[in-house]
Amino acid sequence: MKWSFSIGRLFGSELRIHATFFLLLAWIGWEGYARAGAHAALMSVLFVLALFACVVAHEYGHALTARRYGIRTVDITLLPIGGLARLERMPEQPLREITVALAGPAVNVVIWALLSLVTGPATMLGDVTDIPGWRAFFAQLAALNLFLAVFNMLPAFPMDGGRVLRALLSIWTDRVRATRIAARAGQAVAVGFALLGLFWGNVILILIAGFIFLAANAESNDATARRVSRRFRARDAMITEYEALHPDDSLQLAANSLIRTTQHEFPVLDGEGHILGFLERNALFSALDQGSAAQVVGAAMTRDIVTVPLDEGLERVLERLRDSPSGLVAVVGRNGRFKGYISRENIGELLMVHRRGPD
Repeated sequence: MKWSFSIGRLFGSELRIHATFFLLLAWIGWEGYARAGAHAALMSVLFVLALFACVVAHEYGHALTARRYGIRTVDITLLPIGGLARLERMPEQPLREITVALAGPAVNVVIWALLSLVTGPATMLGDVTDIPGWRAFFAQLAALNLFLAVFNMLPAFPMDGGRVLRALLSIWTDRVRATRIAARAGQAVAVGFALLGLFWGNVILILIAGFIFLAANAESNDATARRVSRRFRARDAMITEYEALHPDDSLQLAANSLIRTTQHEFPVLDGEGHILGFLERNALFSALDQGSAAQVVGAAMTRDIVTVPLDEGLERVLERLRDSPSGLVAVVGRNGRFKGYISRENIGELLMVHRRGPD
């Protein structure tokens, strides 16, 4: 997602486009031009843009429904293989999760119904690089919206149908086990997609298969991590043995500390022990590359930090960690003084050690 960039905010969520999306537009345009000239290329690109507008509407269906349950959608990203809404979390109540999951396909069904009123019933898919007129344009768009609704309801976690499957399973078993079963079902479907993609020579289908396979595994790991994290607090996961820096220390001193220790980041504290920021290894290297060894730490450190109290639940810390630009969370005591910090690496180690323990 580092190759994505923001194009603004809509309904309270940031809308982003991945750079590779423009490769899809270029490829579709070239295919249309090679088949029937500049007009076909233009129509094909417009069709893809209209289709992805429907994909955005699908994702906002999830986002706005989740908002009803107090769940924020951080951003929505357009990828060549579709859209991705990054919700803070999915509701754990089965009925709510089913409602959020069904909201996206429901939007596509509504779009299909509205377009079909204009073009007549449209259920057949054609070649998007061979759309002769505007009626066929909207007929194909209607048909693809119906296809998207049906396709997303396949029980391939973490697609919408897979989330419905997980929610139904969680009625009879615990959520982690339900997630694992749904994830395995999703990975099985992904393998089938990959085989079909290889047989048909369809690169997009292979990419979708790869995304589903990896995302299903990530979702399963995330559910396990959440279960384990409920047993711990910030004090249990924080790094307490570290070397701190002062904002007036030189970068040369920081470089010596980097060599002397195994730290990749250094908390920067004031004279009273309050956290001011973090000096990360990459920021230190960039400053040194510019010949700024005499520069002070305060000029190169990251000031945008996330803090949590010692007794903050680790599940909440995980959420704050995802929002942290540096991937670090500072832990402070009741007096506001710095006690330690949590990184993605050390919290991952804690979860790996304890993930097989009892609930």
